[in-house]
Amino acid sequence: MPIAINNTTTDADASLAPLCHIVTPVGMLGYGLQEDETTAALRFYVATGIPTAMILDSGSTDSGPDRLAEGKMGSPRTAYVRDLRKLLKLVHQFHVPLIFSSAGGDGIDEHVREIVEVIEEIAAEKGNEEYSFKTLAIFSNIDKEVIRERLNAGKISGCGACVPPMTEEDIEASTRAVAQMGPEPFIDAMKATPDFDVIVGGRAYDPAPYVAYCSYLSGLDVNDWNSPEVQRQFGGFTHMGKILECGGTCAEPKSHGATATVFKDGGFTISPLTPTARCTPVSVAAHTMYEKSRPDILHGPGGYFDLNAATYEQLPDQRSIRVRGSVFHFSKGSGLPYQIKLEAGSIVGFRSMFMGSFRDPILIEQLDSLINIVKGYAADQHSQISEKWELDFHTYGKQDENDSANPSKEIFIIGEALAPTQELATSIAATARIAAIHGSYPGQKATSGNFAFGIGGKSVIELGPCSKFSMYHLMDLVDGEEGLCLDNHLTVPNRKEVNGNGISEQRKKLFTQSISVIGKGDKSLKSSPISITNEHVNGTTSNGVKSAATTTISNGAKMNGRNKPASLGDLAKVVRSKNAGPYEITFDLIFESRDTYMKVKDSGMLSVKTIANAYNLAESDIVWCGFFDPAQAFKATIPRIRGGKRMPGGSFMENDVHGSQQHLALVNLKLPEELVAVLV
Repeated sequence: MPIAINNTTTDADASLAPLCHIVTPVGMLGYGLQEDETTAALRFYVATGIPTAMILDSGSTDSGPDRLAEGKMGSPRTAYVRDLRKLLKLVHQFHVPLIFSSAGGDGIDEHVREIVEVIEEIAAEKGNEEYSFKTLAIFSNIDKEVIRERLNAGKISGCGACVPPMTEEDIEASTRAVAQMGPEPFIDAMKATPDFDVIVGGRAYDPAPYVAYCSYLSGLDVNDWNSPEVQRQFGGFTHMGKILECGGTCAEPKSHGATATVFKDGGFTISPLTPTARCTPVSVAAHTMYEKSRPDILHGPGGYFDLNAATYEQLPDQRSIRVRGSVFHFSKGSGLPYQIKLEAGSIVGFRSMFMGSFRDPILIEQLDSLINIVKGYAADQHSQISEKWELDFHTYGKQDENDSANPSKEIFIIGEALAPTQELATSIAATARIAAIHGSYPGQKATSGNFAFGIGGKSVIELGPCSKFSMYHLMDLVDGEEGLCLDNHLTVPNRKEVNGNGISEQRKKLFTQSISVIGKGDKSLKSSPISITNEHVNGTTSNGVKSAATTTISNGAKMNGRNKPASLGDLAKVVRSKNAGPYEITFDLIFESRDTYMKVKDSGMLSVKTIANAYNLAESDIVWCGFFDPAQAFKATIPRIRGGKRMPGGSFMENDVHGSQQHLALVNLKLPEELVAVLV
């Protein structure tokens, strides 16, 4: 639940005064939200008289390239209707703005328009006759010809060391492309239409709408790049947005949503919405590095923010954290161009699959040989096909080579075929299934069939188009392109401006908007002010749920109940892997005890060499590796590898698109005897 506003401060410095409150109901629009928790937070914050907004993210590349390539929304349309119905009711009730970005999951123009249509449908529903929302829609699609011109001018590079160079073929194959906006288009929109109610943003850097709202309220000049005050404010706003865009993931246990009180100096406090959750210095610092290549320097549109001097202070309520000390370094301040990230996907073919299991121990012992027989049979039966196609297998439950004492009792497989047409993909998968059922092998006794199949009553499942990422690259901008074209149409105009020499020059702004008033209500009619209710008294909410204020966390590692730890997993409180963009996987080891963390750090057991050995990589392949003291954490980032090659997430033969189950090699690392000796 919300924290109380600090009204005991006697410091005369106005920069310490609250600038605004932000409520993030959930980490992703379309995932569902707790309306009662959001309502309680808004009732509390709005009554303070300090500007309050609901801001949340709606997009990600985590789930692969299909959204971009095929124009699919990240959640079912009904899920967006459900969530927006609740949120728009709160906009109407509390007169607070609703701002969200990357509409539909990918932020393409079609999905921005579709979400605006959802708002129109909700406003037209019976009982919503008083709704009236001035709605701004910001579009981020970028013309492929602009990308081609920048590529030819050498103004495009991969977003990270693992991303291959862009080619003309990538541009041509992409069905559409979006440019990940920074906060500037949102700021421009807010300044031009200050009485907005809803902003539906196209693809944007996740913290962008948070930074924009705070910058708009503070009057921060984003062109004052070298001002330490601006760098501190912008750094704080960006740091806050980075944490809050994932909702309550920064809390223990995870909360649906979270809130922030942002101060004029760039500092902020973070609290979970769920009454039984709490934020701690470690949980908030740890979330800062979540799904990022490194924990201390985080790049985004127009520069990067530096967390090396950030501090995380537990507040007296024992569930809120005050954060200070983040600094943003503007690219332009160093004479470098403003860069935005381009994202796109392309369709590479069509897929079909079949699945089932083997239980015959005689077959399981020679499974690899049988799979080769299946591939050979499929190739022979399609030898007349001139087009390129592929067939491969996922296997689950296969015996560990180092565990001969526990042979596999059942192995589950998925055969996956990729071809230029759906018909051919299905033919390949069906042929391979037949071979899996009836292929012979030495010592065979089960002559009635080898393969248990037909899950869900299906023999072969047609999966439709198969996509891959075709753009995940940085593009240099001409000064001013990062802003919003305020002309009320969707073409990008050429604008003549005067440079410092008094010479007219052409200047473009990449992003466009539309403005509409949705609903038949009268915006001039305001409901009576909302009074503060007794929501937070003695650690208890109005519904009688005890808050987490009295919860305590042990400073000692539990070590999974063992007296003597044997592996790294026995020491770490959190061990996780996650995408850091489509081309990288990052690992976080977080230790609950500061003492344990320091002993692991001082032991030298975790290093570039350790990570390289654990994941069979060359040391030169490791993207980043190191410790992060604020979170009591070790972090390492590696290229995403599939089939022995660097491959982006999603597409053919993907089996862990989030990269979230790749951490076991670290969990199982054996502890050095000398470390065990100092721990026990």
